[in-house]
Amino acid sequence: MKNAFRSCATIVALSLSVSGCALLGSKPKPLDTFELSAPAAESQKPRRGIQILVTEPSALKALDSQNIVVNPQPGSIEYLGGAQWADRLPKVVQARLAETFQKSGRFAGVGKPGEGLAIDYQIVSEIRTFEVRLGGQSRAHVTLFVRILNDRNGAVRAAKVFETEAPISGADNGAYVRGLNAAFGRAAIEIVDWTASII
Repeated sequence: MKNAFRSCATIVALSLSVSGCALLGSKPKPLDTFELSAPAAESQKPRRGIQILVTEPSALKALDSQNIVVNPQPGSIEYLGGAQWADRLPKVVQARLAETFQKSGRFAGVGKPGEGLAIDYQIVSEIRTFEVRLGGQSRAHVTLFVRILNDRNGAVRAAKVFETEAPISGADNGAYVRGLNAAFGRAAIEIVDWTASII
């Protein structure tokens, strides 16, 4: 009787071990990973040797991640299933905004913290919205608050809110991100144009 019990216990233990291995070995489907692109602003001659620093934007926790935000109704947020940004959204925005400034050719130097530039001004920003708004006509919505900070005395030279939208053409992850990319691109060009007009 004892031997029979041991045999049953051994069978049960082995079956649990095999099923456990199967669970551990299964891999989740990889997420679709997306980037933003840097639009090409109108190129001009550099402005009097001015060098600027593009800092990492601040953002609330809901936006400070790799999740792509979807707003199904006012006051409610969800994350786009099966998709993510290539990095935390503030870092992606920082990199592409800096690249847009560089492409414009309007400044003698454009960099990010740690790149060793002798900075004249900092571009300090906050991501307030970066989402797909669902509804009758789904749209991508981006709001960035930007300050131009004099790096020599810490004074704010100017500040402005940039709010842009773009239509969503389609209902898949790629369509949502293309809309967000278009809205961000408009905001980035507006920020570069505005900065050049201020300094």
